[in-house]
Amino acid sequence: MTRGRCWTFSRMLSERRRVSELLYEKEKIGQRFNTKGWVNSVRLHKDVVFINITDGSCLKHLQIVASPDQAEGVTLGSSVSVEGELMKSPASGQTVELKADKVTLVGNCDPKDYPFKMKERHSVDYTRGFPHLRHRTNFFSSLLRTRNSATMAIHQYFQNNGYCLVNTPVITSHDAEGAGEVFSLQPGSSGAVDLTTGNDKSPKDKPPLFFGHLAYLTVSGQLQLEAVNGGFSKVYTFGPTFRAENSRGRHHLCEFYMIEAELAFTESLEDILKEMESLVKVSGHQIMEKSAEDVEVFHKHVAPGHKAIVEKILSSEWHRIPYSDAVQVLSKKNNEFEFKVTWGKEFQKEHEHYLVSYFNNIPVFVTDFPKELKPFYARANNDGKTVSSVDLLFPGVGEVFGGSLREERLDILKARMEELCMTEDYAWYLDIRRFGSAPHGGFGMGFERFLQSLLGIHNIKDTIPFPRSSKNCKM
Repeated sequence: MTRGRCWTFSRMLSERRRVSELLYEKEKIGQRFNTKGWVNSVRLHKDVVFINITDGSCLKHLQIVASPDQAEGVTLGSSVSVEGELMKSPASGQTVELKADKVTLVGNCDPKDYPFKMKERHSVDYTRGFPHLRHRTNFFSSLLRTRNSATMAIHQYFQNNGYCLVNTPVITSHDAEGAGEVFSLQPGSSGAVDLTTGNDKSPKDKPPLFFGHLAYLTVSGQLQLEAVNGGFSKVYTFGPTFRAENSRGRHHLCEFYMIEAELAFTESLEDILKEMESLVKVSGHQIMEKSAEDVEVFHKHVAPGHKAIVEKILSSEWHRIPYSDAVQVLSKKNNEFEFKVTWGKEFQKEHEHYLVSYFNNIPVFVTDFPKELKPFYARANNDGKTVSSVDLLFPGVGEVFGGSLREERLDILKARMEELCMTEDYAWYLDIRRFGSAPHGGFGMGFERFLQSLLGIHNIKDTIPFPRSSKNCKM
């Protein structure tokens, strides 16, 4: 009995706590704890050293009070383990601090070589050059925590509303969007390119196709999701997608994350629009509440004034306008646009931004696009020219969602696919319409663009841990 009590007491002496837990342990002042983390700053005084550490669990840092001997070798960027007593802090801006009994240097760091310096505000453009280290900065650690909260909020929304999560494949045999912006796959040895000249060193005789046919990195999980939607009335997927867009601008990534959903037994595009709006508003409110401290970093320091825009997005009734009416609105400003607007052409970013501003910076559903502008699966409208489709435009970002009713009528779908010379590779897709077809529709949301909309981040490359774009694939 005594041995058991001693073991428990000994265990409590070295009980490890995360920084976020210790910062809010006011009722445990006077108790001893162990914590581990990375040094954010070191302030050396004559008889005392103040060390701020973080472990990524929250935005705030925990102040460690140590002696110069205890802090020997501890520098900005190093990792440490600290044991000590939790004390009430006399300093403003913090409630507690840890008075160290022991500081163990776990991993050292040479401050001369470390790319981040104390008392310097590093721009996001600068930190983007260090994708392996930028999570140490306040900006990017806040981004990762918010991204985590947003991921969980989206999953919770779908789970609470009767959806089944489906893991759609990353390797596919088709281009779901039909845009041709796919990455082809073929096995090969690493180092098949001469790093000096950039020339291909692989054998001239290419090996046979690994899958027996062409294969690609997915641009969308929608078609596979539709297949499952033939037996499950509500399904969704959340995963990486890839587009071979040769752009290095701030709007595009070659690898990004998509949330896609399909709903069976719906004959109304309005049902799809309502689900999009509900997803954003429900998960958005949850993110704003759960990650308030991290979100404030962006609304205060990165995009001042953006908080009011987000509140408007989450509280206002969103607008709806057919594509043809949007063309009329835009054509009145054609002399101000770089790209002139005519019916049948894609909207450019400048057009999307104008439409949102025209409707007082509230999200806008643009519906019923010309069939040539949308993929083959969009359901044809009765006019023979347009399809039952939608793009959802957000302030400052432009298109965040795309969706449509799916063409469930076998004869019409088959005729459209024959027109596009694509029936041979999509026989399985036609089978979905042959065996128990039902009216259905769905949408896809770009996760990184959603984060841009909530946080006001200018460059989409700052919304993802390891951005991929043309000529940029570090790590």
